[in-house]
Amino acid sequence: MVQKILMVVTSHDKLGDTGKKTGFWLEEFAAPYYVFKDGGAQITIASPKGGQPPLDPSSEGEDFQTAATRRFNEDKEATALLAASVKLDTCDVAAYDAVFYPGGHGPMWDLAEDPTSIKLIESFWAAQKPVAAVCHGVAALIECKTSEGKAIIDDKRMTAFTNSEEAAVGLTGVVPFSLEDKLKEKKADFSGGEDWAPRVCVHGKLITGQNPASSEQCAQEVMRMLSGAPMI
Repeated sequence: MVQKILMVVTSHDKLGDTGKKTGFWLEEFAAPYYVFKDGGAQITIASPKGGQPPLDPSSEGEDFQTAATRRFNEDKEATALLAASVKLDTCDVAAYDAVFYPGGHGPMWDLAEDPTSIKLIESFWAAQKPVAAVCHGVAALIECKTSEGKAIIDDKRMTAFTNSEEAAVGLTGVVPFSLEDKLKEKKADFSGGEDWAPRVCVHGKLITGQNPASSEQCAQEVMRMLSGAPMI
């Protein structure tokens, strides 16, 4: 059976009041995209506004290029699919087997409080389908609740971009909130690792990755979960 995966990216392109641009982080999109594609999954890309999602220009720097980002930049089919992202409010949970949220700082401003996104995640959760997010994409989970009205992330072992990493990139005073602090405030069992090192947490159907280096493994966990393979 072909697995159908929904990837949700930000539509927000302004980095606070800095006058600089932000958006989604290229590696955090490209690495999972090819894990899913090479695994035989059918991928739909969605964003709040639809169309071409904004790419964080910083993620195009040479220091941040990987085999996956280079492959993506040469992949006309993939770049065309991204450029024509569907509007998030047209997505029906019943059509997909899992949802994945790449990061980049953009989600801190739009997906963190987007009612359509929140409802979508809550529906995936209620249907017991995998919900995955990496880095700042984890912000999309903050306001999501179970059918009983409890925060989905309450008591869930999870990770995301840490305060230490935010300080290292000099954006602690720019982001609208501390992602690590907000997750802890919502009673998540937050588990941050070494800066920039891969770290993925799995708790039930919830899969989270700490940073760009975690994005490939995060996607691999989605595919493992969909295959029904036991956790190692």
